[in-house]
Amino acid sequence: MTPSTGTQIAVLSQGRAAVYEEPIGPAGVRVRERPRTEPAEGAVAIAIRAASINHLDLFMAHGLQRDVKPPRVIAADGAGVVAASTSPEWRPGDEVVVYPVVCDWECEWCLAGENVRCPRFGVIGEHSDGTACELLHVDARNVFRKPKALSWAEAAAFPLTFLTAWRMLTTRARLRAGEKVLVVGASAGVAVAAIRIARHLGARVFATSRSEDKRQKALEIGAEAVFESSDFSRPVREASGGGVDVVFEHVGPATLPESMRSVAMGGRIVTCGSTSGVKAEIMMPRLFWGQMDLLGSTMGNVGEFKAVLEAIDHGLDPVVDERYPLSDVQAALARLDAAEQFGKVVLSVS
Repeated sequence: MTPSTGTQIAVLSQGRAAVYEEPIGPAGVRVRERPRTEPAEGAVAIAIRAASINHLDLFMAHGLQRDVKPPRVIAADGAGVVAASTSPEWRPGDEVVVYPVVCDWECEWCLAGENVRCPRFGVIGEHSDGTACELLHVDARNVFRKPKALSWAEAAAFPLTFLTAWRMLTTRARLRAGEKVLVVGASAGVAVAAIRIARHLGARVFATSRSEDKRQKALEIGAEAVFESSDFSRPVREASGGGVDVVFEHVGPATLPESMRSVAMGGRIVTCGSTSGVKAEIMMPRLFWGQMDLLGSTMGNVGEFKAVLEAIDHGLDPVVDERYPLSDVQAALARLDAAEQFGKVVLSVS
């Protein structure tokens, strides 16, 4: 497949916006005023009501996303009201959410529905300006109707994490109803999404966390048993009757060996991140004698985003941790930095 030669519509953040300016942690993200313009052809201007932050924003604030140079408006997730549109599909007043992927929409991969393989693939808020702003200009193809059952905070809480977890569990790990899933590090936004999605799909869910309080919260949202984050493989295997079918990983080197010990014969380990480091050692005999699949995954395609929206219409719901006004973005990031959250930290914009 060949790359697109078309023009990619820029994602623009305008009005008051939370801007990453210095790699010094949360204090390096500041609220600034950006000029307002009319949307370009093919774009929609959205008055953002709520945006949510992710570890990606925190990594950026600490200077760990070295390819991202400041200034950059943070946040991938946003929901709001259409303020202006050059697309006939959208009118002022429409309540919408944003598909948080940057792509060209015109290459053969995008046309085939494989947006994650687009040569211009990226994440809003990392590879473009983000949603933590008063007015967002974005390609009309990134815009979808806000689920009616969700509040603004809930609508801003699901896009990136639920899309990521949905692809990991359904497309990559091929999770089936009745199977057993272990969610590692269950307080993170993507892990909370995984618990919700796995239960929605009819799976049995187990989870780990360092925090007793967060283990209790994991039980409240659908896990049937919870475990400490260290040396969890033996109790997981005992509780699950010989091991789980799928391990949902995002921690990396600190937990991967235990995750591999937790899988039943022929099980799958799927990962979207590595918050404990970038290099991990694995026991090769455990991998091949156990007939395991070790799977990587990033974000998701537009078809998978539509599937998440449909699941929300049928009862799947996100978990909001805390809400902060846009002006308190540093406090919101500090909560994430201290690992105090369970679910998504949301910024109320207007």
